Amino acid sequence: MGPTRPATLVVAGLAAAAVAWLLISGFYGSFPTLPWLPTVTIAALAVLEAYAAINTRGRVERKPGRDPVDPLAVARFVVLAKASSLAGAIFAGFYAGLAGWLVIEQTRAANQDLPAAVAGLVAALTLVVAALWLERACRVPERPDDERDPGEPQP
Repeated sequence: MGPTRPATLVVAGLAAAAVAWLLISGFYGSFPTLPWLPTVTIAALAVLEAYAAINTRGRVERKPGRDPVDPLAVARFVVLAKASSLAGAIFAGFYAGLAGWLVIEQTRAANQDLPAAVAGLVAALTLVVAALWLERACRVPERPDDERDPGEPQP
C-alpha cells in the first residue's frame, strides 16, 4: 500500500463537484435547507484524526513517556487515513459545487444555504489535511546509519 496520491483526491473532488452542480441546478427548491450536522460530523472527525496523528507520531518515534505503538493499530490508522482523505475530497468537491452554484443563484434561500455549504467545504478540506497528516504520522522513521545491522544493505 502506497501513500495517497494527490491526483486521486483532486479527481474525486472534481467529479463530486460536477455531480453536486448538476444535482442542485436541476432540483434546487425541492430540497430542504442545507443541514449543519454533516459539517459538524466531518469537523469532529478531522479533529479526532489530527489528535491521532499527534499521538501516533510520538509513539512511532518512541518519545519518552509514550507507550510503544501497536503495529496493528498503525495499520488501522493508515486505512482510516486513506479512506478519510478520499471521503474528505469527495465531500469537499460536493460542497464546493454546492457553494459555487449558491453564489451564482441570487435568491433568499440560496443565501441562507451558502454559510452551511462554505462551512462544509472548510470542514471537508480540514478532514483531508488531517487524514494526510495521520497517514504521514504512521510512517516508520528512518534509522540513523549507526543503528543499522552490519549485514544490512545501504539504501
